[in-house]
Amino acid sequence: MGAWDAVAGRVAGGATVEFRPTGSSMVPLIRSRQLVVVAPVDPTKLKVGDIVLARVAGTVYLHLVSAVDPARKRVQISNNRGRVNGWTGHDRVFGICTTVDEVPRVGAADKTRAA
Repeated sequence: MGAWDAVAGRVAGGATVEFRPTGSSMVPLIRSRQLVVVAPVDPTKLKVGDIVLARVAGTVYLHLVSAVDPARKRVQISNNRGRVNGWTGHDRVFGICTTVDEVPRVGAADKTRAA
């Protein structure tokens, strides 16, 4: 199990987690090594533009919701550079990014769920 899987497991278990992801796929929304807070999410409340921790085709990403399909209970996940990772079910969306470097993400707090 990798580091991303461990974080996903903790959030899926109800924990709010702080960590510093690396990479450039989410610039300028999240820059490499910025402190993010991810809390458990109610996936039925997700909107395009939310940043979520989700598993898509076996890989865990901290990426954007790029489309929603409420009828099929799924969301499309993409990076901030235009690459679509794919569709994933609500059961594989673990958390929502609530803050980046202590700056709240607008609307994210309303989408969290209690453990």
